[in-house]
Amino acid sequence: MTEKKEKEKKDKPEAAGPVIATIGRRKEAVARIFLREGEGKIIVNKRSFEDYFPRESHRLIINQVLEKADLVNKLDISARVDGGGTSGQAYAVRHGIARAIVKMHEDLRQAVKKAGFLTRDPRAKERKKYGRKRARKRFQYSKR
Repeated sequence: MTEKKEKEKKDKPEAAGPVIATIGRRKEAVARIFLREGEGKIIVNKRSFEDYFPRESHRLIINQVLEKADLVNKLDISARVDGGGTSGQAYAVRHGIARAIVKMHEDLRQAVKKAGFLTRDPRAKERKKYGRKRARKRFQYSKR
């Protein structure tokens, strides 16, 4: 095998069971989540969880679902995140993990839904209107 193929094979976690694939969204961010039983490894865009989300608040947002479902260090999570900013991406990952947990353990649906993790936050950036600087901001008024 070539070095590249060996490296790719090394990066992929060993299959410990069926993989659950879901999608989470928030603002412009989209997260594809691949979840399986494991020892608690979280990989985001082929980087470690702590490396991709350096802010503690973003890591707490993502871990909320795992703590609520009492699945901390029991699942291996791989996420591919695209679009938006870091906060939107963190919420998108949380939404995707919540959907995957419900797919895996249907009995946890009520607890996860009650905490509000299954609801996609519909707030998004409003579009710019013509004759305006932004969506609602006007150009500066000139008396003369």
